[in-house]
Amino acid sequence: MKELAIFTAPKPFTDPHINLIQRNAIGSWRDMGGEVEVYLVGEEDGTAAAAADLGVDYLPEVQRNKKGTPLVSSIFDVVRAASQAPFLAYVNADIILFPGTLSVIQDVARRAATFAMMGQRFDLDVQEPLDFSGNWPESLRSEMNDRGQLHAPSGSDYFIFPRHLYTEIPDFAIGRAGWDNWMIYHAVTSPWLAIDGTAALDVVHQQHDYAHLDGGKPHYRLDESETNVQLAGGQIYMLLDIQYEYRDGRIQRKRLSLLKVVRALELLLQPIEQQKTGWRWTLLRRLRAWRRQLVGG
Repeated sequence: MKELAIFTAPKPFTDPHINLIQRNAIGSWRDMGGEVEVYLVGEEDGTAAAAADLGVDYLPEVQRNKKGTPLVSSIFDVVRAASQAPFLAYVNADIILFPGTLSVIQDVARRAATFAMMGQRFDLDVQEPLDFSGNWPESLRSEMNDRGQLHAPSGSDYFIFPRHLYTEIPDFAIGRAGWDNWMIYHAVTSPWLAIDGTAALDVVHQQHDYAHLDGGKPHYRLDESETNVQLAGGQIYMLLDIQYEYRDGRIQRKRLSLLKVVRALELLLQPIEQQKTGWRWTLLRRLRAWRRQLVGG
């Protein structure tokens, strides 16, 4: 039995750059060794061929919304039914993981039986295919440190958890804003241990445009993103709201900081989001602006 199942719902492979970065990402997961299995979910153009070329599993049947976008709930369900691995990891299809990721997961699992781990990414412009026959982790990590930029602690591009968690997920549209924020909210407010893995896991997001979306708009400007937020009940949590992190080989409470205090006050006022008036709404806007100045996002 495999130890970890990594899964994703890729974008169509028709755009040359999307094709390149998705193959880079999937290749990095496949390169993690024999204890890891990889699943591509959905029937987007080129997915079956990419799965065959890369030697990973393909699960074409997934439920979709009226616009044809795969549903997060169904993606998780079909992989859970196909895999017996004790740990699952949803990872966006443009995210490169490094060897050693599984060791981190196993070490976290020895310290917390029920956990959900997520974290920040490094944004990096990648224009060439990774050479998996060479020492790609060392060269890519060097590029990440030289040219990459750590993304703001907002949403997450990966979620790692024991297979019995996240069994009831609203019908979010994948690849649209809001669903990852609900995943963080659900982990923080459940009797699990929500863990920020940023300090232990180097995660590379390969930069891309939004030409694959309606009108080329960023995902957070789409109607489906508004629907996701409604399904989430307006619970827009972020990585700042996670109280624990895995650092230096142990799980520890995050240190208190001005940024965390500002975010805690902002979260306290979040229920008045829809009012758009009054002194509390004004305070919420100012706290939000202050937090973005502090963190850059």
